[in-house]
Amino acid sequence: MDNNQLINLLTILLGIMLSILFILCIVFLVLKFKSKKPKEKKVENQSTTKTKSVVPQNYTKESIFKFMEFDKIDDNMIIQKDGKRFLMVIECQGINYDLMSGLEKNSVEQGFLQFLNTLRYPIQIYVQTRTVNLGSSINTYKERVDEISKQYAAKQMEYNQKARSGQYSEKELSKEKYELIRQKNLYEYGVDIINNTERLSLNKNILSKHYYIIIPYYPEEASNGAYSKDEISNLSFSELYTKAQAIINSLAVCGINSKILDSTELAELLYVAYNRDESETFNLRKALNAGYEDLYSTAPDVLDKRMKELDLKIEQDAIKKANEAIYDVVEENEKQRRAKRKEEELNKLIDQMAKALIEENKRSIGQDVAEEAIEKIDKDSKKKETKEEKGGDKDGEKTKTTRRKSTRTV
Repeated sequence: MDNNQLINLLTILLGIMLSILFILCIVFLVLKFKSKKPKEKKVENQSTTKTKSVVPQNYTKESIFKFMEFDKIDDNMIIQKDGKRFLMVIECQGINYDLMSGLEKNSVEQGFLQFLNTLRYPIQIYVQTRTVNLGSSINTYKERVDEISKQYAAKQMEYNQKARSGQYSEKELSKEKYELIRQKNLYEYGVDIINNTERLSLNKNILSKHYYIIIPYYPEEASNGAYSKDEISNLSFSELYTKAQAIINSLAVCGINSKILDSTELAELLYVAYNRDESETFNLRKALNAGYEDLYSTAPDVLDKRMKELDLKIEQDAIKKANEAIYDVVEENEKQRRAKRKEEELNKLIDQMAKALIEENKRSIGQDVAEEAIEKIDKDSKKKETKEEKGGDKDGEKTKTTRRKSTRTV
């Protein structure tokens, strides 16, 4: 009986376990079926959004100007709302307030308070952050360094010619050498500046802040619609210009230099404001110089271009040839001068060499004999000098007598 009861209990437990497993399988299948439905819905939604995004949007001139919130830039002013609002922008340079002394800070604060107290119209302060583009400054540095290198080469040639000629004193040559060293140091300093700025240009995280004051003007305040558009623009320009000059003068008390932006600078300001990423690689100056607003563009004539290149090459070769000829002539003249000097001073050099040999061999010869020999050499040299002087005088007299005879025969 005990065995039968155990078997019955086990069979009951097995049946319960099988039913539980069957129920769990059904639940699993139901959950899996439910999870597939939202995925299909997501895929359908994504496909519908893709089809919607493919539909092109038509942009018109009116929609673009509506987004940009200004009509045009004219006469150093930004015109908004179809000529109902005019803006003029002043660019201000920052000052190092933290590096100032106490008195300077106090004067700046008093000047700024005076500026705020003189304001009788609304203004807007705008700060724009830009990445520093060092390409233009590097090009200007390279042009200046090229000029300095040419000046240095010319100065070096001039110094070498003066040193070889032998016509200048040591004081003058030292002065010229000082100028040459100064020019060389200036050239090396310029090359170092170019290298440092090129290294800085590789870092694109160099930022600079530009500070602007925007002055608005509404023509409705002054006119009742009795003026034309040209008269309204002229009136608004005169009003904005007087306000801008008053602000510039009051800021000058604080030590802040400022200026009114012209039309191209206003266009650059708006271009950077609307195109922050593109302005780093392609700024407005390049776009204007590229000539995109022109109706057509023409390339320079090939023959004119070749003529310019030939003229440049002729000039360079002529300068090179002239320098070589001058250098050769200077060397030849210098050699001739040295030879003439040696010929003129030949007897003196012989006497000096003879005296030096006697001085060296004074011990073996004897001091008395050496002194007598040196005195004899001095006497002989003096006799030769007197003979040469007399011979020169006789030659002069002979030439005079011959000239007199020739005149008499005529």
